[in-house]
Amino acid sequence: MFLARVEGSVVSTKKDPSMNGRKLLLLRPQLVDDEDPTKFRPGKNTVVAVDSVGAGEGELVLFCQGSSARLAPSMKAVPVDAVIIGIVDAVDVLGKQIFSSGS
Repeated sequence: MFLARVEGSVVSTKKDPSMNGRKLLLLRPQLVDDEDPTKFRPGKNTVVAVDSVGAGEGELVLFCQGSSARLAPSMKAVPVDAVIIGIVDAVDVLGKQIFSSGS
């Protein structure tokens, strides 16, 4: 599993029929900063993921990739490589909270 910030959405009108009705979101992975572990630093890449939990722009989410993504409910027969599986409430690193959805 990985952490990411939802940066936007992706719209595709022509796609595999099994993808119809599925919301696609653009994610930027978030990494704990090596120099200051009380902060995240954004990853260099972006990932398009199927939203299975109702996430929205700006939220911090958990996502999985590869064969694990196909284990999410209702994804077994869908050609996906990344699925959002959770919306993050809080992240603690080395005993300090570095993220809270309430702040």
